[in-house]
Parts: sequence; C-alpha cells; structure tokens
Amino acid sequence: MAKILIVEDDQDTRELLKVRLHARGYETAFAFDAVTAISVTREERPDLILLDMGLPGGDGVVVMDRLKAFPALAHIPVIVVSAREQSTTGARATEAGARAYVQKPIDNDELMAAVRSALGERD
Repeated sequence: MAKILIVEDDQDTRELLKVRLHARGYETAFAFDAVTAISVTREERPDLILLDMGLPGGDGVVVMDRLKAFPALAHIPVIVVSAREQSTTGARATEAGARAYVQKPIDNDELMAAVRSALGERD
C-alpha cells in the first residue's frame, strides 16, 4: 500500500490524518516543519505528500520548490491541506505544483478522493 508523508506542525491534525489514512490501509510518515520535510522525504520516499501551507521554517510553496530541486523527489505528488483562504492560497499551491487543495476543517470524503486521484487509484 502507498506511503503518505504528512507535513503538518499541528499534532491534533497529524493524528487525525494518520487515523483516517491508516483506516484506508495507507502507511504514514511525518515531518513537522519545512526544514525536515525535505530530509524526511529523501529518507522515506513517500508515494504522496500531504502538505500544510503554514509551517515553521517556510510555507508549503517553499517546500514544493525545494522538492522540485531534487530530481528523485520532484515527481512525488503533493496535496496541500490548509486552513488558509482557498481563493488565494489554493491558487498559489496549484501554481507551485500541488495536485489538489483541501481546506481545513478537513472533509474526509474530499481528502480521500484527492488522495486516490493523486495516487492514480480507482474506487
């Protein structure tokens, strides 16, 4: 089953995402800020990244830009999960390469549909 890296500084949100993903059979790994996001991605080689926009050490766009700088990581799809205003932040995330934008509070059906789509899975 696919491994999903959750890059999120809020412990409650990390736990919520972990529980929802494990219930669907996905493995999870974690990073807590923009700095460790790249090192954990290099180490874990996830199939997908769920990325918060508001992170210590740089926002989600910075993380996506850093991922693109590494050919071995540039192909990993990213879904941005954020509480920031979708009309502005969603556009920034998409321009930076995100496959989808999921607004917090997280709708589980929307999240799982985005995950399946980004991984190329069918229902």
